[in-house]
Amino acid sequence: MSSVEPPPGFRTLGDKPSGTRLLLIRHGEAHCNARGVVGGPLGCGGLTDLGRRQCVALRDRLVFSGELAHAAAIYTSVLPRAIETAAILGPGLPARAPIEDCELCELHPGEADGLTWQEMIDRFGAPDWDKDPAQSFAPGGESWIEFYERCANALMRIAASHAGELVVLVVHGGVIEQAMKMVLGRSPGDRLRLRTENASMTEIEFEVQRLRLLRYNDRAPLAAE
Repeated sequence: MSSVEPPPGFRTLGDKPSGTRLLLIRHGEAHCNARGVVGGPLGCGGLTDLGRRQCVALRDRLVFSGELAHAAAIYTSVLPRAIETAAILGPGLPARAPIEDCELCELHPGEADGLTWQEMIDRFGAPDWDKDPAQSFAPGGESWIEFYERCANALMRIAASHAGELVVLVVHGGVIEQAMKMVLGRSPGDRLRLRTENASMTEIEFEVQRLRLLRYNDRAPLAAE
């Protein structure tokens, strides 16, 4: 028997997605995460063993489910941890060469790249973005507002290039936070302080009049060891 849905005013389940869908995957744990290092191009270090296991778990799920099999394109940032994550996930994704896009990178750290967090604070101080989100992270680096503007422009550009399609983006926790601010209609300077897990999926539907969150922090947890 087919189900009969209640009238729109009473319905809690949203309409099926019909717009452009961006599926954002956060990279697996990286050496910069584990060592407490500012992870730009110099400090990234690629994935740890745990990070690779996280990506393998997600890959196996994607192979089994086929949920991303119809993705029209795959994008990554240019940082090693994102590129390596996309490579591991490859068997669970369409056979398409990832497009590397620097606009999808984590916040550009400038001269703090590769320093430990304590070294960065000792040398440059720590920005207080709650008071001044226009303050640069470090000399040559971005501010919190500049980071938002870069990410928002990149996501809108990619969505416009793939109207009505599903696109996979392997990115970073900060990029996902900026995307969530877009969905929620928050100010560029706001800080959500999300806890976006490694190798998790966040899906956003881009339509002409709205952005809609379809899922957040969806991941394939590792088996107990």
